[in-house]
Amino acid sequence: MRTLLRSRERETAIAELAERQYGVVGREQLVRMGFEPGAIGRRVQAGRLHRLYSGVYTVGHRVVPREGRWMAAVLASGPEAVLSHWSAAALWMIRPNSRTIIDVSTPRKSRSWKGIRRHHSSLPEDERTVKEGIPVTTVPRTILDLAATESTDVVENLLRESEYLRLSDRLSLPDLLQRYPGKRGTRKVSIALDRLREEPEGRKRSHLEERFAPFLRLHHLSLPRFNDQIVLGANRYTVDCHWPEVRQIVELDGWQGHGTKSAFREDRARDRRLVAAGYSVAHITWNQLDDEPEAIAADLRVLLAKPR
Repeated sequence: MRTLLRSRERETAIAELAERQYGVVGREQLVRMGFEPGAIGRRVQAGRLHRLYSGVYTVGHRVVPREGRWMAAVLASGPEAVLSHWSAAALWMIRPNSRTIIDVSTPRKSRSWKGIRRHHSSLPEDERTVKEGIPVTTVPRTILDLAATESTDVVENLLRESEYLRLSDRLSLPDLLQRYPGKRGTRKVSIALDRLREEPEGRKRSHLEERFAPFLRLHHLSLPRFNDQIVLGANRYTVDCHWPEVRQIVELDGWQGHGTKSAFREDRARDRRLVAAGYSVAHITWNQLDDEPEAIAADLRVLLAKPR
């Protein structure tokens, strides 16, 4: 009876650990809990543990959420490994994405393997943290890592999103720039920080909006307030781009269009009310931005020069 009780307690301990880690456990964790290699092997053979990565198992089933795969990738990458780069950006929700490759930073040099992209980096304690139980790079460090390969506009959007979500850290991005003056990507971060201080506020919510800002800079056109809110009586409208000094609005229509007939009608009714209130409303599509950029730029130059 005592042996049976002890066995149940051990199984409960595994289940509780897996529950905290989105359904996955590491071999080293099981060893620290007192499980011998033979006992782990028997659980694998019995189907109570399922191998996901080398030394990492799902408990009782093979299906795990994305967070479980992130946690498993960290466990599979050894001590002091943390989620980083695009995977960290997705965890922090500053750049949600559907990438299947999982980015992990580890102080040990090791090859990328089975969907895990490993980055060699010895991170100080103040550049790593834990979010929702998963070891991860801090938001400033995540942005600095991505700046090494991404454009300045992407870096700016990461900064805007982190600002919108009010994600701050004791060690800020300017602090990191001082710590790593020669690191790849620092110039992009500096430019993006300057833009945030100089440009209108606003959160870019779509890839088309992210493309529109570089387009405007290229053609030396002033930047609008992105996703600005306009109040007309009892109605509050969110518009994609707004130049308040000339009461000009531009709506950026993606490939998916308006989605439904009712949404189309609502958009047209909103445009009518905005025009009646003295605003000018123009629509630009993804294809137009690609196919006739010079014509779009010329039209915007006229619209933005008109006094309201």
